[in-house]
Amino acid sequence: MMAPEGLLVAAGGGCYLVGAGLAWRKRLVWVGKWVLAGALILATGIAVRWFANGQGPFLTLYEILLSSLCSLGFVFGLACSLDPSARQGARLATLVLGTMLIWMAFTDPGSRPLPATYGNPWLWVHVAMGKVFLGCSLVAAGMGFASIFEQQNSGEALLARAWQWLMVAFLFHSAMLIAGAVWAQDAWGRYWAWDPLETWAFVTWLLMAFAFHAKATFRLSHVIETAMIIGVFVLAFLTFFGVPFVSIAPHKGAV
Repeated sequence: MMAPEGLLVAAGGGCYLVGAGLAWRKRLVWVGKWVLAGALILATGIAVRWFANGQGPFLTLYEILLSSLCSLGFVFGLACSLDPSARQGARLATLVLGTMLIWMAFTDPGSRPLPATYGNPWLWVHVAMGKVFLGCSLVAAGMGFASIFEQQNSGEALLARAWQWLMVAFLFHSAMLIAGAVWAQDAWGRYWAWDPLETWAFVTWLLMAFAFHAKATFRLSHVIETAMIIGVFVLAFLTFFGVPFVSIAPHKGAV
């Protein structure tokens, strides 16, 4: 890893850890600010890496963890600024970010040449929509988890906000699927092929649709609603960071 990049990544990760410490001490006002600052520092590190390698962080596990740490932190930090109730989910959010930091530390920071299929503007749209989706899903999961420990009225209000964030996530996930289909048509001559990543991404979309339908149709307990929201994030996380690296499909390592 180049020294400037390494220093920036370490500094950004340090901001995340400070945010995590504040979250667990319940000093929630400052958590989003520290996380957002860390995301901006990581973005600078990504820019340094991009300039040095001549390509974006799209391929290796290290690159995808790095770019996802940046995007997740940015979305969460921005959410805390736009919606103060999002701060209540800081414990789960910073736990996820901290876990990803530790994971990234054990991956190879080297790079590989990008395939020719990545030279398409729809890839940028596809990736961006996916990053925002996962970030909004993390915000929703954090708020849903926190709502369990609140008093009844405040807990219900927080859970309602979590559903709103999940709806935003659902919209971005839908846009991700559409942009991905357009990219796939240009890259491989087909819109959809049911490869493992496409399949599990669609399963995630179906789970969100089912969750919204179940909430509107049945009287669900607070715990079940929370479990569905967190379940969406867990499945999305496994799809983003698991499937591409165990699959031999063209999507391999291409989240």
